Amino acid sequence: MELVQEFTFTATLKPPLPIGPGPIGTRMYYEVTGGAMLGARLRGTLLGGGEWALLGPDGFIRIDVRLQVETHDGAHLYVQYSGLLEVNEAVQGALEHGVGTAYGDQYFFTNPRLETGDARYAWVNTTFFIGEGHILPGLGVEYRVWRPA
Repeated sequence: MELVQEFTFTATLKPPLPIGPGPIGTRMYYEVTGGAMLGARLRGTLLGGGEWALLGPDGFIRIDVRLQVETHDGAHLYVQYSGLLEVNEAVQGALEHGVGTAYGDQYFFTNPRLETGDARYAWVNTTFFIGEGHILPGLGVEYRVWRPA
């Protein structure tokens, strides 16, 4: 299968609000305060959203994110994705010391789903996306997002 990189995006986060331990792990909420989507066909600003992260006893965070994006030409996109982030030494160090990681330092993959009612971007409603992430210095993330060719 051939993949084409469609866009990258960054998101800045507020410090987590601990929801607490539950029957399947520890839940934390991260408010998404901003960011950008950059690609040849998709460019825009993250308007906000949130992540409901679940840290499991196996050392993986189950990612559950919902965002709103306004494109450079005024369309609005709903972005939802789930995924897995391995909490290894690189991730622990990044979170504890406010430094970033590089792509490949950890297992960090997502499955973004985009949705819009704007006819100019209707193609996103039926496109399968795959994302790879890494942690940015401070409190943020960056993703490279691909689609099948």
